Amino acid sequence: MKLLVTGGAGFIGSAVVRRAVDAGHHVINLDALTYAACLDNVASVADSPLYTFEHADIRDPAALARIFAAHQPDAVMHLAAESHVDRSIDAPGDFIDTNVTGTYNMLEAARSYWATAGKPEAFRFHHISTDEVFGTLGETGLFTETTPYAPNSPYSASKAASDHLVRAWHETYGLPVVLSNCSNNYGPYHFPEKLIPVVILKALAGEAIPIYGTGSNVRDWLFVEDHAEALLCVLEKGAVGRSYNIGGNNELSNLELVRLLCGILDVQRPAAHSYADLISFVADRPGHDARYAIDATRIRDELGWEPSVTVRQGLERTVRWYLDNEDWWRALQSRDGVGKRLGTA
Repeated sequence: MKLLVTGGAGFIGSAVVRRAVDAGHHVINLDALTYAACLDNVASVADSPLYTFEHADIRDPAALARIFAAHQPDAVMHLAAESHVDRSIDAPGDFIDTNVTGTYNMLEAARSYWATAGKPEAFRFHHISTDEVFGTLGETGLFTETTPYAPNSPYSASKAASDHLVRAWHETYGLPVVLSNCSNNYGPYHFPEKLIPVVILKALAGEAIPIYGTGSNVRDWLFVEDHAEALLCVLEKGAVGRSYNIGGNNELSNLELVRLLCGILDVQRPAAHSYADLISFVADRPGHDARYAIDATRIRDELGWEPSVTVRQGLERTVRWYLDNEDWWRALQSRDGVGKRLGTA
C-alpha cells in the first residue's frame, strides 16, 4: 500500500514508518518537525525508494490538500499529536490546536480526497489514540473498547475529542475509518522527556531519579515495535468503524518500573553503587491518573495480534539502545523543556 503517515518523525510514528517500509509499503512521512520530532529516527529507511518525506503541519489545510493530491495514498495512519501530559498542563492550547483542529483538518482533507477518487472501498483512515481517554481505573478492572470516556488531563481530553471527530466523520460522511487506543509505549528513540528515558539518562548522569508522588501509579507498558506491528495489523485487517485496544499485558507501578530499570542498568553499566540509590520522590502531577490497564481481547480474537516482547526483554533492549546511541539523545537534550520539571501549574 501507499501509506500517508502523520507524525512519522516522532517516537511511535517513526517505528511505524520503519516497519511499514521494511514490509514493502510505500510511506509518505508527513511531519511538522516540532520539538519532539527527529529525522534521525527514520534514517535507516530515508534512502529507500519506498520512503518520501513531506515537511508539513496538520494545522495547515492547504498543505494537506496538496499532499493528498500529489501522493494519492491508499490509507492514512494519523499519529501526529502533542502527547506529553505535563506539557498539556502548562500549555493546553497547543494540544487543542494540534490534536483537535489538526485532526479535523486531516479528516476533511481525507474526505475530500476520498470523495474525489470515487470513494474507493479499500481506502482507510486509521486514527491512533491513547488509553488515557478512558480516565483512571481503581485497583481492579480493565479498559475495553466500550469503556466510557472520562479524560482527566488536557492531553487526554484533546485526544478524546479527536476520537469523537473520527467516529462522527465515519457515521455522518461514511469515511472508512478504524481507530486504536494504546497503553504506554516505550523503546528505542523515545524522546528524553518521558519517564523511561528520564530514568536512564538521570541514572547515567548520577543525578536524582524523580518519581511523582509515591510511585504507586500503574501503567501497562507496550514495546513500541510491538505497537507498530499491531497498528499495521489494525489497518490491514480491522473492520471499518471499529476500534481496537492495544496493550502490552505488562502492568507495573512507576516505582516497580524504575527499580527494574535500575537493576538492568546495574548489570549493563555497573557503577560504584546501585542506581536505585538515586530514586527521589517529588511532588505529584496535578490530576495524575492512578491506573491504566488494557483489555486487548478484541485485537487478539478478531485480528490475531498479541504482544511478543515481555517488559523485561523490552526494557533490556531499551537500556542497551540508549547506552549505544548517546549521540542521538545528547543532541536532543538542549531542546525546549527537556530536563526541566513541567506540568506543575
